[in-house]
Amino acid sequence: MSPADAAPDFADRTDFEDADRGLVAGPANARITAQDGRVVWDFEATAFLQQDCPDTADRSLWRQSQLCARAGLYEVTDGIYQIRGFDLSNMTLIEGERGIVVIDPLVSQECAAEGLALYRTHRGERPVTAVLFTHSHIDHFGGILGVISPDDNVPIVAPEGFMEHSVAENVYAGTAMLRRGAYHTGGELEPGPRGLIGVGLGFTASHGLPSLLPPTVEITRTGQEERLDGVLLRFQLTPDTEAPSELNFHLPERRALCMAENATHNLHNILTLRGALVRDARTWSRYLTEAINLFTADSDVVFASHHWPTWGTERLTTFLSEQRDLYGYLHDQTLRLLNQGHTGTEIAEMIELPPRLANAWHTRGYYGSVSHNVKAIYQRYMGWYDGHPASLWEHPPTASAQRYVDCMGGIDSVLTKARSYMATDDLRFAAQLLKHATFAAPDETRAKELLAETFERLGHGAECGTWRNNYLMAAQELRTGVKPTPITTGSMTTTLSVEQILDSLAIRVNGPRAWNHSLTMLWRFTDLDQTYRTSLHNGVLVHHPATDTSADDTADLTLTLTKPQLTDMLTSGSLDGIDHTGDPGTLATLISVLDEPDPDFPIVTP
Repeated sequence: MSPADAAPDFADRTDFEDADRGLVAGPANARITAQDGRVVWDFEATAFLQQDCPDTADRSLWRQSQLCARAGLYEVTDGIYQIRGFDLSNMTLIEGERGIVVIDPLVSQECAAEGLALYRTHRGERPVTAVLFTHSHIDHFGGILGVISPDDNVPIVAPEGFMEHSVAENVYAGTAMLRRGAYHTGGELEPGPRGLIGVGLGFTASHGLPSLLPPTVEITRTGQEERLDGVLLRFQLTPDTEAPSELNFHLPERRALCMAENATHNLHNILTLRGALVRDARTWSRYLTEAINLFTADSDVVFASHHWPTWGTERLTTFLSEQRDLYGYLHDQTLRLLNQGHTGTEIAEMIELPPRLANAWHTRGYYGSVSHNVKAIYQRYMGWYDGHPASLWEHPPTASAQRYVDCMGGIDSVLTKARSYMATDDLRFAAQLLKHATFAAPDETRAKELLAETFERLGHGAECGTWRNNYLMAAQELRTGVKPTPITTGSMTTTLSVEQILDSLAIRVNGPRAWNHSLTMLWRFTDLDQTYRTSLHNGVLVHHPATDTSADDTADLTLTLTKPQLTDMLTSGSLDGIDHTGDPGTLATLISVLDEPDPDFPIVTP
């Protein structure tokens, strides 16, 4: 047996014992609902996972999904509790002198509020005295308004760069990432043995209302200490690991270590399939070494913002060491092979994990995969170009597909060939052929159904939860069309800075439509004591703080307003209630060249 064929021992029940340890109480209700009655989380949706693994799921992924389906309030150690199974992520609650410090309040307000209520039922009506975001992903901050209100005077702690990267991911590229994220988490699949069984990190993401409040305390260096409600936290800053802005922290008085999302019970993503900045596997591995050296000797338990804790100094040190070796090995072997002239796609087929890593449950590719992580490492160093000049100027997908289908003798010939490859279980190549068929002839229902069948079979055999979800979401879309993306980030815009709001306008400018327009606007914010100047030239919206007091004389339109009025004005397009001088038509011109993002664009058809 090669290392690639190795597998952990299914008789090993250690993870199940750890996942069940410390249970205080299960959920109080079967479902979590929004104010309008929508179900945003259904605890009963995972009941089917109590069955034995069917032939429509990978046995290893089924096991991981059984572990992730456990839900309730859990005690990690004295004074540290977690809400698990209420969303894609965990919410951690640390008891302080007056109340509780909330770590990573889930994706949505509704789920965070329900989790907090369960804690208070069993631990008392303790107030929230601080909030900590470990990193800049929405499943770790989106539920903040479910645990505090915007007017609560409590510290909100986050790593340096948190707001910049939260906005870049959830607003600037948010529409495309959320659309692809629907494939990633499988949120529109029917839960069950043929559909959604999990995403590796958890079951899926909730469909409630996300929110964001800006941090008031920033962690800027490793070794920085903060006391939150009397609890000492010692921080390790880990930028460019699982997120561009991330931290781990140690609780020395409780001998507990939180690894955020830098060490979880699966192989993580170097580049997530929903889209993100490519992460640095080399840096990730080195930060894990640093965490081992800084904290493990003084820790009895390690926990994270997903999955279940690991107890015991020796066990947690082994766990972190193997996680460290996992990312380091993928990085170093990819670089070794690319320096021998292999491309990312080739290397992904060549790399085998060492037996000790291949046989550890927590290194399995339930969320990330060796295949797409290797390609991401290649991309980080070498970019999209594989070095072959034929790749420099390829036709786009539809034009390429039409030519490939023509070369293969037309649609009927392609379908015949695809069926022959499916019959020999070469589903990978069948999918490639049928992709060309559906792009060359998007109205050809036979091609779409055959591709849907191929994707379904690929999904049912995938160990990686995100691969399964992408395959099955694609099959569903081919058969029933695009379903609306269930999560939006609209409620986050009120927390953006003026600069971030203007950035979000700039990326919506339709360049060709704006080529012949030239305008300048001055924005005076009375509530912020700030002034910004924007100019539109050559299809580019440029903005910067204005310091010249005579700038009014050169602006086509000057607005005197508050930041809340800005967001209302951009939504309505009206200057009602806003003091202004100059040509009001300037605003109409600007709005006329803005494109609206499409949250429901097709993925598997042109």
